[in-house]
Amino acid sequence: MAHSTPDIVYHNGRITTLDRGKPLASAVAVKDGRFVAVGSDSEVLPLADATTQVVDLHGRQVLPGLFDNHTHVVRGGLNYNLELRWDGVRSLADAMDMLRRQVAITPAPQWVRVIGGFTEHQFVEKRLPTIAEINAVAPDTPVFLLHLYDRALLNGAALRAVGYNKETPAPPGGEIIRDAKGNPTGLLVARPNAMILYATLAKGPKLPLDYQVNSTRHFMRELNRLGITGVIDAGGGFQNYPDDYAVVQKLADENQMTIRLAYNLFTQKPKEEKEDFLKWTGSVKYKQGNDYFRHNGAGEMLVFSAADFEDFRQPRPELAPEMEGELEEVVRVLAQNDWPWRLHATYDETISRALDAFEKVNEDIPLRGINWFFDHAETISDKSIDRIAELGGGIAVQHRMAYQGEYFVERYGAKAAEATPPIAKILDRGVKVSAGTDATRVASYNPWVSLSWMITGKTVGGLRLYPQHNLLDRETALRMWTENVAWFSNEEGKRGRIQEGHYADFIVPSKDFFAVPEDDISFLTSHLTVVGGRVVYADDQFAPLDNNPLPPAMPDWSPTRLFKGYGAWGEPEAAGKNSLQAYRYQAIASCGCASACGLHGHDHARAWASKAPTSDLQGFFGALGCSCWAV
Repeated sequence: MAHSTPDIVYHNGRITTLDRGKPLASAVAVKDGRFVAVGSDSEVLPLADATTQVVDLHGRQVLPGLFDNHTHVVRGGLNYNLELRWDGVRSLADAMDMLRRQVAITPAPQWVRVIGGFTEHQFVEKRLPTIAEINAVAPDTPVFLLHLYDRALLNGAALRAVGYNKETPAPPGGEIIRDAKGNPTGLLVARPNAMILYATLAKGPKLPLDYQVNSTRHFMRELNRLGITGVIDAGGGFQNYPDDYAVVQKLADENQMTIRLAYNLFTQKPKEEKEDFLKWTGSVKYKQGNDYFRHNGAGEMLVFSAADFEDFRQPRPELAPEMEGELEEVVRVLAQNDWPWRLHATYDETISRALDAFEKVNEDIPLRGINWFFDHAETISDKSIDRIAELGGGIAVQHRMAYQGEYFVERYGAKAAEATPPIAKILDRGVKVSAGTDATRVASYNPWVSLSWMITGKTVGGLRLYPQHNLLDRETALRMWTENVAWFSNEEGKRGRIQEGHYADFIVPSKDFFAVPEDDISFLTSHLTVVGGRVVYADDQFAPLDNNPLPPAMPDWSPTRLFKGYGAWGEPEAAGKNSLQAYRYQAIASCGCASACGLHGHDHARAWASKAPTSDLQGFFGALGCSCWAV
């Protein structure tokens, strides 16, 4: 046990440490943001003196803080307060009610944006809204609705705002769907890539700097609420360095970071990628920054010719013949400067060709010791796994299949989907592998959805994808989100376990992760989130400990003020009612009724438990469109 006086002691907990030498404990001592003692109450409490804060964990379960291996927090934070999040909302009727209410308070010329994090399969109605339905609730306010990276729905006001009309030429890499007269209908399709979706979204209004700071703080707090204490940011399209990183830098300078963020640099210039990385390796030092905000290497875009967009509704894209040469040039620059890199790669065809380039560089500059890796890797082959192992690389997987599994099965078949990606096999072969989300557009930022997906093999729509041999037990899945991620940020021995010397990052989940039914895992949150020993989020019995006060979300019409975040948790008895209660959702999903109500979906119980407006039955069934009472 450490002998220095700790700053804070947490005791009376049921602590899962993930330290194989000491798997369980009841108390921890923290000094200068790190664990200095982990053990029993009788071992740790005597280290405290009159200056030490002592916190009772009330016998609750404690886990290491969750660490997302691939997300887009920098970009997401700049826009979080502008976005109406449908993440986790289980009914399209509820989602459309949220949209209607947000339209009513959004001033011109602002847009209402629903920017990913959901799939139509999560709704009991199993569909997206029609453009006519969006126009009906928003005749004058621009609405931009992004569904994964396959399509966007724009109402008439949004088409006018972006200037798309009969004369607008077809953009490269995408399609503006038109009616018989050549007028845009409002549907944009990523065919074969999502550039049209990025470019159209970029036309929308942006928040001023002080609002972006507020927005980023609210996004980080939402991540803290779900138990996230660290992320690796994978860059992104239209995310320019250093300009778009100024907000997070400001928060880091002012000690307002409540997650640890390591960032990768993502090239923005097709055919000029090598120049970008020559400039950055000459001006940015690998790992520059501190424990809360620092550089982590290059990617996930290294060269545009290697991008194999993850839209399973479209055929696998054929990459350009010059891909290997361009990729080799960039990787050579990175290897010469000892910069790690990450590369977006959905398909094995991309991975195998990229490995050809990596192996050529390895002939001159050994890659072992550089923590490089592939992202996603849904269809990676056994041969590619072995080639990665030989070169000392890693594989970062994300739960995109939880959102796109139905589309993958439709195109490639259920058999092909059984190992997409083959996580258990990668673990068995000893290759470095960890988990994340790829939030906030193609999947939600909720880590428990990822954990549930790895454990149950189910999509958010309820489709079981994987056989038992490709599922993970709960401890292994938890390690995928904690200690395994440390290699991908080159912080092994510093984080990922509750162990002396590690960062003092931990959470108290809302229910026992190891005991709740499998179908409840995705509904977990955190009741206490601690980063560097500091409480950054607390509710339930720990609410008095919260040390992270935030001003209200800005602007005052922000969707974040009302709906808050995942599953519309800000409205637990309204928009979030069908989304925050596991058993209620299961009952709705399993309803065998042949008639889905236009207002309530299959949640007939909600209508039956309410008071029917019997004084006007014609208005009740007609104006409200409710057919629950007729079932």
